[in-house]
Amino acid sequence: MRRALFTIFLLTCVCCSLSAQFRSTRNDVSGVKQDGVVTGPPGSETTQVAAGDSTAVVDSLQGFSLRKLFRGYARRDTLTPAYMLLGTAIVPGAAQIYNRDYWKIPIIYAGIGAGVYGGIWANRQYQQTGEMKFKYISTASFIAAGAFYWGQMLDGVVCYKTSVKVPVPAKSTLYSLLLPGLGQAYNGDWWKIPIWTGGLVACGYFYHFNDMQYRRFRWITQMDRNNADTGYIGAITASQAETYRDLYRRWRDYSILATIIVYALNVIDANVFAYMSDFEVNDNLASLEIKPTVITPITPTYAWQNTAVGSNALGLNLQLTF
Repeated sequence: MRRALFTIFLLTCVCCSLSAQFRSTRNDVSGVKQDGVVTGPPGSETTQVAAGDSTAVVDSLQGFSLRKLFRGYARRDTLTPAYMLLGTAIVPGAAQIYNRDYWKIPIIYAGIGAGVYGGIWANRQYQQTGEMKFKYISTASFIAAGAFYWGQMLDGVVCYKTSVKVPVPAKSTLYSLLLPGLGQAYNGDWWKIPIWTGGLVACGYFYHFNDMQYRRFRWITQMDRNNADTGYIGAITASQAETYRDLYRRWRDYSILATIIVYALNVIDANVFAYMSDFEVNDNLASLEIKPTVITPITPTYAWQNTAVGSNALGLNLQLTF
């Protein structure tokens, strides 16, 4: 029960991070001010600002809106990368329409259609003949169809155009969501890629190992209980096999949980460091400067006096920058 609650908590954190991409558009594109109106980044409404403010960018987008999604694909509004990805996940090729890469749409549908058709045909042949080669062809065909579907989503995010040079948090998040480590590459944190990919590979290995051992001891348990029918003779009894079976099943579940944690942290890391990419963190960020100066005293001036009382003095000026 606790493992299930913890898994739900992690998934909630990832969903909150993704939902923030629908609302947050900081540095997605640079806002352009025209006649007191700031045209915000993709997914934001134009908002009136003060005439003297030349830098403000106001984002009035509040949560997800199907109306905004349809307006974006109708070229009547701009979309954030998260909106665009949601649309192309529902209708393959929608991102290519938004990015105006129309020539890619026939390739996408041809690849997905051929993969699905080949998988269904090979599966029917396997059921009729029982030949394993048709089973492998069916599996490979369905994988190819999934690869085209996944590829058109990744292509939509890659081809999404922005007018800023710093990493866009929404794109970085979606990169890591679609391909772990790609968001870190987009942020320029290349040294992190082996960490996240190695973590996922390690989790996958431990899942495979623990699942294999679980199946092994489950088989021994079943064989020992049916000793009269199968002729199984082994050093491990059914009660011992049950203990090992439950142990490896528990560790297999832990491996799944560890995979979810590593995947979620990979997405969160890409998002956070994309936001921090334009922060100033040089060595001169905090400095202390002390130098001699002339101090002018602050003294009261009375009505019967023509000048202030007091004289200048030498002292030290302390300037702290942080």
